[in-house]
Parts: sequence; C-alpha cells; structure tokens
Amino acid sequence: MLYPLLWMLSASFRPENEIFSGTLMPSVWSLDSYFRGWNGLRVSFGTFFWNSLVISVTCVIGNLIACSMAAFAFARLRFKGRSFWFAMMLMTLMLPGQVTLIPQYVLFRELGWVDTILPLVVPKFLAVDAFFVFLMVQFFRGIPRELDEAAMMDGCSAWRIYYKIMLPLSLPVLATAAIFTFIWTWDDFFAPLIYLNEMKQYTVMLGLRTFTDSTGESDFGGLFAMSVLSLVPIFVFFLFFQRLLIEGIATTGMKR
Repeated sequence: MLYPLLWMLSASFRPENEIFSGTLMPSVWSLDSYFRGWNGLRVSFGTFFWNSLVISVTCVIGNLIACSMAAFAFARLRFKGRSFWFAMMLMTLMLPGQVTLIPQYVLFRELGWVDTILPLVVPKFLAVDAFFVFLMVQFFRGIPRELDEAAMMDGCSAWRIYYKIMLPLSLPVLATAAIFTFIWTWDDFFAPLIYLNEMKQYTVMLGLRTFTDSTGESDFGGLFAMSVLSLVPIFVFFLFFQRLLIEGIATTGMKR
C-alpha cells in the first residue's frame, strides 16, 4: 500500500533521466524537480496552492454552516412535510453527479459564474451534500431532547438552541464533516476542470495535469515533486483533527 507513495517520493528526488530506472533509491539526490516544478509553468505553483486552499476552506465553512442548520431542522424541529423532505434529501445520495452536470453548468453559465470559483463554493452554502446532512442528523438525534426542553423553559428560541447547545455538543461530527469536505474538495479534479479556464485560477489538481502532455514533452520530475507537496496539506489537516474524526464516526447514531 505504501510502495507507490514511497516510489513517488523517491522519484521526486531523482535526476530526470533516472525517474523510470526501476530502482527505489536514487543514485543522486537532487532538488531540481522541486524548483523546476514550482517555477516551471507560466504561473507559479504557489498560486495553485493558494487557489485550492481558498476553495477548500470556503467549502468547509459552507458545509459546516448549511449542513448543520439543515440537520438541526430535520432532527429537532417539527414542520409540515419533514419526513417527505428528509426522504427526498436521502434520495439525492443515489443520484449520480453526471445526471445534474449539464443543468448545473447551464445554470452557472447563465449566471455568468463560469471561469470563477463561485460554482465550486456557493452550492456548499445551500446544504447540497446530503451525506453530511444525514451524518449530522444521526448525531443530533443522539443528544437528549431534555436539553432542548430545558432551554425552551429558560426562553431560548430554536436559533439559540442551535448555536448555544447543539453546535458545542457536536464538535466531533463537525470535525468529521470538515475533514472529509477538505480532502474531497482538495482532491477534486473534475469540477475545477469544468468551470475554470484561466491558468491563474487553476487548483493544485489542474496544475498537476499541466506537467503531462500527450503531444509534447512531459515533466515527470516536476509532476512527482509537486504531487508530494500536494499531499502535505491533507496530512496536516487530517493529523490535526484525527482525534475528533475518530470520535465523530464512533459516536454518530449512538445514544449517549
């Protein structure tokens, strides 16, 4: 399982003529691939990192706000048609993304959002990720309702119950949603490929693609070097929230 990662790490330090030599350890350790990969394109690779970071962090914020509010409504509030809309929300989990790709693109094109990051981040503020809504609903249902009743007797509105009681108690599941949103957004290649055209707006995944060219010369050394660097933010983000991630998955849907 680790061998491909070790091979990629080793290849990033090899000279260009030894990348596909078949050996794991390079005969000469070199940082040329990192310098060439970082500055070898028309746009610095740091720009791609910044674009990915902005999009990923914005998507995390949007998902945490919108999905937690939708989950709180389904789990704690009573309104007409709640079961029906919850079932409809779950049905979207079974709908392939390719089915809605063309209508979404037409919509964003008419809004003038193509070639901007808006199609990538705005939907996250509309609770479009049904998986995270369902995950938070299961977690919220495990919190005793006596807390809500006591807060209502003290004069708390539903809004105050949401952000004063539910959110502080839901830190593990929020961290779980944040980690998966960050990783999935950072690794996403297809959506940025559809909506972003200018190289200065590329994400890391689109930037990695520019190192390979089927009709010309490919820079595999720069590709592997930047691939190694692209893993660093994900590892750091995961390690920072690892305890909360495990706790959130372990306690979701359990009565406490």
